[in-house]
Amino acid sequence: MSDQVLLLANTAVAIAGIVLAIVRLKFPPVFALLFGTLYLGLTTKVGAAGTVEAVSDGFADVMGDIGILVALGVILGSLLTVTDTMQRLVEATLKLFGERSVPYVFAAALSSLFTSIYSDVLLVLSAPLARRLGPRLGPRGRAVMGGALTAGIEVGLVFVAPGVAAVAIAGILRVPLGQMFLLGLTVGLPTALLTMFAYAGLLRVMKWTPELDELADDEPVDSGTLAHDDPSEQPSTGSAASRSPNREPVTGESGASGTRTSTQQAVRQEAGATRREPALFVSVTPVLVSLLLIAAGAAAEALSIKSATVTLLTDPVIALFLGAGLAYALASRVRPREEISAAVGTALSQCGPILVLSGISGSLGSIIEGSGMADVLGKAFSTGFLPPLLLVWLVAAVLHIALGSISVAGITAAGILAPIAGSLDTPVVLVALAAGSGALFVPHVSSNFFWMFQSLLGFTTRGTVKTHAIPMTLASVISLPIILVMSLFA
Repeated sequence: MSDQVLLLANTAVAIAGIVLAIVRLKFPPVFALLFGTLYLGLTTKVGAAGTVEAVSDGFADVMGDIGILVALGVILGSLLTVTDTMQRLVEATLKLFGERSVPYVFAAALSSLFTSIYSDVLLVLSAPLARRLGPRLGPRGRAVMGGALTAGIEVGLVFVAPGVAAVAIAGILRVPLGQMFLLGLTVGLPTALLTMFAYAGLLRVMKWTPELDELADDEPVDSGTLAHDDPSEQPSTGSAASRSPNREPVTGESGASGTRTSTQQAVRQEAGATRREPALFVSVTPVLVSLLLIAAGAAAEALSIKSATVTLLTDPVIALFLGAGLAYALASRVRPREEISAAVGTALSQCGPILVLSGISGSLGSIIEGSGMADVLGKAFSTGFLPPLLLVWLVAAVLHIALGSISVAGITAAGILAPIAGSLDTPVVLVALAAGSGALFVPHVSSNFFWMFQSLLGFTTRGTVKTHAIPMTLASVISLPIILVMSLFA
């Protein structure tokens, strides 16, 4: 057997082993990825000593790129939930644009302004609003709102920094965060709106039967026993949360949105927190400041502006730190310190799983590069049989179908492709976006987020397929042509 055939066989065994360990054996993704990474290193020319070094170096490289960014982004999002910024913004836009525009407002806001809020927290916060507003939009109103939540939350997660999956993919592929934000927003916002438009049209011809697709309003929504978005992600705690039936509650965690609200109100009353909320524009200022500074940094780089002050202020770490600091200051004016500290602690606990998973994906990429598999993949991607970006999309799509997790699929695809991303005849940022696009393709019942979505929105399994799986697949298919068109002008 030739060395190349043996290398391909060992790589196939490693990737298949990762998938089977997660799907069949129910291993935590962190363990499965590490086992597959070690196997590939030990069975190729990397060798025992080289494997240890490659795993450590790959992990350290990724952590150096994204560790602080992910932590600050999640802290910022957690502090926004403390001041109920998202709910207040939705209510304001409802008054401004009217009820018929609400699904598009949801999709746009969730995919652009609130990507720093952890996806399961964002669902817990937005689901009650969507469920309340749905009946006002007609007999298919709840379905429309379900599609809006899917389009907004999932598109923002993978495309728009500081969404955790977008930041992780960008870090693994060494894409500047400012570039990822600008181009990710260019892809993500139109994708969310076009997905909502296409889904609304499809819903008119797709049979929607409330008796079969929706749970009755008086049926209990047991969000206290929900699983969270990805196997790699810890349940959200503190300000908004769900929890798995197989684990004990974390301190500060509430089991349902109603419990969350009543608990927070009790804490605020007990602490005497009767001060007025800041104006809505002031409340959204922290996220706007961070995003504008990150975008300004990308613009300064494109225009070759050389200024130490501009470089400092527009660095993503500084931009997110300023936003998080401003959010903390605003929250401190209207909330008890205990509640704010709990929110920050919750955010830090949420960061751990996604950071470790991203780091090990960096280790996998380092092993692939050292094994020689990067050269094999590079040749395969340069054959011209299919456009490289389409192949990237296919890799991520297959991984998502197999693993059932958006974040795990996107991050794993990035780890596999990182060694060759720079050699492809396309900007690396588009490779990152194509990986995110593919990771949205065909969600199904192996996704924990699927069941959380079902319970919080009050759908049957059949209704959840129609309101979650179909819109997300539409988002994947709609975003790919946008990315391919962008590559023509790159």
